Amino acid sequence: MKKFRYLCLFFGFVLVESTLAELPLDKIELPPGFQIEIYAQDVDNARQMARADGGTIFAGSRSEGKVWALTDADGDQRAETVRLIDKGLNMPSGIEFRDGSLYVGAVERILRYDNIEALLDHPPAPVVVTGVLPDKTHHGWKYLRFGPDGKLYIPVGVPCNICDEAGFGEIRRMNPDGSGMEVYASGVRNSVGLAFHPQNGQLWFTDNGRDMLGDDLPADELNHAPRQGMHFGFPYCHQGDLPDEEFGKGRDCADYTPPVAKLDPHGAPLGLAFYTGDMFPAEYKNRLFITQHGSWNRTEKIGYRILVLEVQPDGRVVDNKVFAAGWLQGQEVWGRPNDVMVMPDGALLVSDDLAGVIYRISYTQ
Repeated sequence: MKKFRYLCLFFGFVLVESTLAELPLDKIELPPGFQIEIYAQDVDNARQMARADGGTIFAGSRSEGKVWALTDADGDQRAETVRLIDKGLNMPSGIEFRDGSLYVGAVERILRYDNIEALLDHPPAPVVVTGVLPDKTHHGWKYLRFGPDGKLYIPVGVPCNICDEAGFGEIRRMNPDGSGMEVYASGVRNSVGLAFHPQNGQLWFTDNGRDMLGDDLPADELNHAPRQGMHFGFPYCHQGDLPDEEFGKGRDCADYTPPVAKLDPHGAPLGLAFYTGDMFPAEYKNRLFITQHGSWNRTEKIGYRILVLEVQPDGRVVDNKVFAAGWLQGQEVWGRPNDVMVMPDGALLVSDDLAGVIYRISYTQ
């Protein structure tokens, strides 16, 4: 079926005729009653997503510094318009929305696009909220999330595979205007996923473990940070119980906070979201969805799927299973899930930075 979509090129709109991306969606395995379809295509390197008050979906990327806006004007659950909001930024992977403004994390800076939904055709110049973040690009891309305290939480990944460098390996937070920046958590190698529990507002985050310890070590992590000041072990201790062969000498893993769940080694857990909708069966309420972006350094590839975990507000994980798989066929990869977001109708949006699309996962009994 043909669709028309408009691509904003800053000097106007170009009407292009395209067909829905020819992706093997029939390969995706989901629980009974669930369906997957394409919500938007031509979203180059789609990474973190955020939804504006008027329904616009924004997506960041690491490709050519692009920031995207997707709109579904006719309400058919498929974005017919894809706009390029900005380009040439420094890996603007992190996206968040608050009080009419789009926040974009571009490595060393947090930018803000005010009144953006009213100005999609002519995006405003961004305001620099802060420019004091480290400018190193290795693990420097961001994932932004406003907490229930009204502060913006920002991970600062380490500029290495394994090192001990001050000012990195942190989750920071600041006021929306950039003031009051402080370290919330440390010992975090490379988190590209933050979420707050809907019942108590406590922070949960994914963390990608170090490389070059073989196929099966260390485990990637799901962590729970209910208070400020916790240290999660990096670079001294991995997966809660594995001292680093270099930096772990003279250290005790018991001195650091272990993960609440060990995830597949090198599976690259990224975006995560608690399910707060009403579309899915009742048992999914408050369960945690995690995307696994997929490995690049294992003999046998792993990941490229979506997990769903049953968690308790106090930090206990009581179940962990695969929710969606099929982007990895044998050792061939055709898609890489990156971020996940719950829509107002209860459907789940999933970004794919390899296929350049946003999927919509829905449920019908």
